[in-house]
Amino acid sequence: MRKSFLLTLLLVFTTLWGIAGERQPLVFKVDIKDEIGPEVWRLVKKSFEKAEQEKADYILIDMNTYGGLVVYADSLRTLILNTPKPVWVFINNNAASAGALIAIACDKIYMREGANIGAATVVNQTGEAMPDKYQSYMRSMIRSTAQAHGKDTIVEGNDTLYRWKRDPHIAEAMVDQSVVVSGVSDSGKVVTFTPHEAMKYGFCDGIADQVDEVLQKEGIDHYTLSVYTPTALDKIIGFLINPFVRGILIMVIVGGIYFELQTPGIGFPLAAAAIACLLYFAPLYLEGFANYWEIILFVIGVLLLLLEIFVIPGFGVTGITGIICIVMALVMAGIEGFSFTFIDDFIGGLLKSLLIVLGSSLLGLGVSIWLGGKLFASRRWAFALQAEQRPEEGYVGVDMSVAKEIEKTGIALTDLRPSGKVMINEEVYDAVADQGEYIQKGCTVKVLKYQAGQLYVLKERGEEGKGEITH
Repeated sequence: MRKSFLLTLLLVFTTLWGIAGERQPLVFKVDIKDEIGPEVWRLVKKSFEKAEQEKADYILIDMNTYGGLVVYADSLRTLILNTPKPVWVFINNNAASAGALIAIACDKIYMREGANIGAATVVNQTGEAMPDKYQSYMRSMIRSTAQAHGKDTIVEGNDTLYRWKRDPHIAEAMVDQSVVVSGVSDSGKVVTFTPHEAMKYGFCDGIADQVDEVLQKEGIDHYTLSVYTPTALDKIIGFLINPFVRGILIMVIVGGIYFELQTPGIGFPLAAAAIACLLYFAPLYLEGFANYWEIILFVIGVLLLLLEIFVIPGFGVTGITGIICIVMALVMAGIEGFSFTFIDDFIGGLLKSLLIVLGSSLLGLGVSIWLGGKLFASRRWAFALQAEQRPEEGYVGVDMSVAKEIEKTGIALTDLRPSGKVMINEEVYDAVADQGEYIQKGCTVKVLKYQAGQLYVLKERGEEGKGEITH
């Protein structure tokens, strides 16, 4: 009896020890709950990298999006398809347009009651459908995404059938209203599924109310849930690449250059402009937006502008070229890569970046001119001298060009007692006899120096007793 009790106790202890020592599956949750764009792409990519580092067993995407830029949706679906770990998606209300493409790329799709998936037509900034060139590429992309999940083998009696897990033809109907799928859609209607419709046609693997229920339906009751928490650097970069903050940095760049040109030598405005340039380009470069050539183009533009201002007189081709280079660098740095496949996305990003750069530059210049007028006119600030030397107060200007007559000889037109007039190279000047000596009219004199606006002359040797000048 005692032996049986000890064996039972040992068995229970061993079972509990095994359960306690067994590693629970690690599920890495990734949120896609904003418009598909550069910010979402950046965070999802970092989340997948973190999941790889932590050796997660599963990746679960919690999605609620109305879509966004196709370029980034294509990058996301490629990332999901190339990830060796199982990737599941929980559609928490919406997976529309670009969101539908991303969801179809996942290995399993779960939907909340009342959620929707579909309506993946490519549209422009105003919501109008793009020409068939763009729809054709999107049809091909969503079709290949559906086909990537392969076919299911179905045995019906003596027949073996192979059916696509996700029908590529139905996926095409989510993009193009002209695609007709018997029993699913009529011509003229783009396919959008409810959860039950999606389950019927293979675009949903189950219905759940929350993430925990999704995992339970997959047979995972005990697990560790991990999420990507943005670091301080991520938050700083996210803050700096915000369009509003980029506009402020451009204003500082323009204002710094303006104030440095108005008050050369101070250094602070130029330092502020340099720091703003660093804060503008560094986050964009780290996130893959800006390339080497855009930074080099910006530096070339600045050098051309400085060359025009300080070396070449006037303002011409060099200065205009410098301004164009600077604007192009700032605009192109704000766009991540080039995609002429989805040219509408590229043009939209280009126009947005151009508007930010030009608007911020003009606003920065206007504010700088207004603020400069206030500061330079105020006696409280030491940016410029405020004292005025007015003629009515006794101040006069001195012509320093007379100094060129030093060491030259001339004739005394009048007696110098000790001041008078002399003629040098057919020019008449007021002059003073050096050391106060008396010089007779007609004597030859030599200019010794020019001091305090006055020529000082000395009578040449051998000129004693010279008489009047005759004409």
